[in-house]
Amino acid sequence: MKGVGNECSGLRQRACPLGKTERRCKMFRASYSDTPEGQRWRLYGRLAGPWVDELRSCWKHARDQAPLACAVVDLREVTFIDHAGEALLAEMRRDGTELIATGVEHQHLLATLDNGKRPLACETAPERRDK
Repeated sequence: MKGVGNECSGLRQRACPLGKTERRCKMFRASYSDTPEGQRWRLYGRLAGPWVDELRSCWKHARDQAPLACAVVDLREVTFIDHAGEALLAEMRRDGTELIATGVEHQHLLATLDNGKRPLACETAPERRDK
């Protein structure tokens, strides 16, 4: 496996964008491999806050290097996705990236990305009335 380069190899090694100690910021990790089949990303932890912009930067850099390569993002180890993370995943999907997810919440999120709606879990459910 080969990485994208210095721009993207340091998601865990760079100083924390929140100014906290590195140990407290290790809540997100991304691994990248460039294979003959295409680009593959594996995400772990919380896709939220400053990590969304960091991932976007690395993803765009990798896509610029090989814009015609197939791209796959594996979300099976992601534990949380904030609004900005959802927007990034929608952007990735619009650009043709295959997103892999397991679990009801993540699969529901992927099903809603294409139509631009917020996932039902994030909306207020209508009040149920029993007669």
